[in-house]
Amino acid sequence: MISSVKYTPSSLNTSTFSCRKFPVQKPQLSTLPIIQNVKKNTYLNLLSSSNQKPLYLACTNTFIKPRSRNNLTECKAYEADRSRSLDINIDVSDENSTQKFKIGLYFATWWALNVVFNIYNKKVLNAFPYPWLTSTLSLAAGSLIMLISWATRVAEVPKVNFDFLKALFPVAVAHTIGHVAATVSMSKVAVSFTHIIKSGEPAFSVLVSRFFLGEAFPMPVYLSLLPIIGGCALSALTELNFNMIGFMGAMISNLAFVFRNIFSKKGMKGMSVSGMNYYACLSILSLLILTPFAIAVEGPKLWAAGWQTAVSQIGPNFVWWVVAQSVFYHLYNQVSYMSLDQISPLTFSIGNTMKRISVIVTSILIFHTPLKPVNALGAAIAILGTFLYSQAKQ
Repeated sequence: MISSVKYTPSSLNTSTFSCRKFPVQKPQLSTLPIIQNVKKNTYLNLLSSSNQKPLYLACTNTFIKPRSRNNLTECKAYEADRSRSLDINIDVSDENSTQKFKIGLYFATWWALNVVFNIYNKKVLNAFPYPWLTSTLSLAAGSLIMLISWATRVAEVPKVNFDFLKALFPVAVAHTIGHVAATVSMSKVAVSFTHIIKSGEPAFSVLVSRFFLGEAFPMPVYLSLLPIIGGCALSALTELNFNMIGFMGAMISNLAFVFRNIFSKKGMKGMSVSGMNYYACLSILSLLILTPFAIAVEGPKLWAAGWQTAVSQIGPNFVWWVVAQSVFYHLYNQVSYMSLDQISPLTFSIGNTMKRISVIVTSILIFHTPLKPVNALGAAIAILGTFLYSQAKQ
């Protein structure tokens, strides 16, 4: 703490700083705290005897009333041009490098978990073609993981109320429809085809926002939709194992996830819930919505017969496949929602585009999906359009 004090030569001499009261004049043009009423048990140590330069007082401790003679406040005086530099060591971490590393870690984990989920999900659906139960098990696994995390205090328990649940309900409905529709699609067609069609989600987003919400977009956004729509159409027309149910499932999933994002933006404003807990609550509510519909559409009898057939054909590994696809579904979605707390929407959109590329390429290599060159061209055009859309939207 340093304060400037003006004095006159006639009023300052050696005897002034003896053991008696020393009235300090009020500092002028200083934004630092004012030092007043320095008592006679306060020691002053002059480091200069010059009478032509302003005198500075530096206090090494906080000015408080001492409780005893052993607890005294020490002051030192020195000239302005001989002032000592403050011994302050400040460690400034490289926040940019840390942030880049964190974003890279989020992306790598997100993509890896998503690829693993799609692989095991397709394996389960090939042996056990019941997408409604498969979707239910994915949400149940995530809900169980988060309930255990909250109970053991591994994760902070969210503070929710009726208003939060009311705002979350339409989001959960749209999330449930989109999740089931995507699973139905992958049970009928190749994983790569489902994700090629799902890369057309930005087109649905613009159309819904324009005609239902009245939101206008700049011309580059509309132009970026042309390669998206054209690429998806080219891939669908040249798909060797085309299935209408699989195609419509992917389209319905796109539409549902667009409404999920719209409801989330409008209803969740001002809600102080982290990305991890937000998705956990979304999974639990979606599970409650989906379970009765899954029982009505497929039912325990079909599940029991299908499970017995799958175990007899695949063996005990089938159980591991079910557990893996359920757990990895929750984990990859959990990481994606957590990443939204750390990165911008543009960075997230680019990461989502690259995620689809990794899933498409990996699934083609693992499942040996037959692919025509024109089909691959359509996929590349659609993904390029998605990237251009993310750029034009900003």
